[in-house]
Amino acid sequence: MLTNYPLSKKIICGCDEAGRGPLAGPVVAGAVILPKDFSHPLLNDSKQLSEKHRDELRKVIEKEAIAYGVGILNHTVIDEINILNASFKAMHLAMDQMKIKPEFIIIDGNRFKPYNDLPFECVVKGDSKYNEIAAASILAKTYRDEIMQQLHEEFPIYQWDRNKGYPTVKHREAIKLHGPSPYHRMSFKLLKDDQ
Repeated sequence: MLTNYPLSKKIICGCDEAGRGPLAGPVVAGAVILPKDFSHPLLNDSKQLSEKHRDELRKVIEKEAIAYGVGILNHTVIDEINILNASFKAMHLAMDQMKIKPEFIIIDGNRFKPYNDLPFECVVKGDSKYNEIAAASILAKTYRDEIMQQLHEEFPIYQWDRNKGYPTVKHREAIKLHGPSPYHRMSFKLLKDDQ
C-alpha cells in the first residue's frame, strides 16, 4: 500500500527515471509534487501497471499535481557523461521545470547528485512505497514509451514499439543483422560476447 512521504509540513518532490538499462533512446525522469491528501486506487510502481493504467494515471497526475516536470536526455549525452550522471541530470532538468520549488526530494534508488542544496533521501524501491515517487515513475515511463514509439516508426527493424530499446534477444539480433541505428548508445555493450 502506497503512502505519502511522512514529512507533512514540507513540500515533497518525488523523482524517478525510466530508461537506465536500454541500449537505445533517451533516459527520461519525472518529478512530481502531489497534494498532501492525494491518493488513487491504481497508483503504483509504473512497472506493476498495464500500459492502459499508466496512461490513465498520467492524465490524473498531470491534472492534480501541484507541480510536475519531465527531463529528457538523449543517447548522445548518455554516451558523453555516462548513464548514471545522465539519470541525475534528467532529474535535475525535470525539477527545473516545476513552477513550485520543493523543500525536500525523495528519489527512487540508492544514489543521487544534490540539487540546489536541497535536502533529499534516496529510497530503494521507493516507487512501490511512496505516492510521490510512483507518480514520477509513471510520468517518466509514459513519456519515454511515447518517444520510443516515435523512434520505432523511423527504425521498425529493432521493434522498439515492443522492447522500448531494452536488450531483448530480438533487439540484439536486429543490431547484429543491421548494425546500430543513430539512436543506439554506443557506450553500451550492444551485443553479447558470443554474438
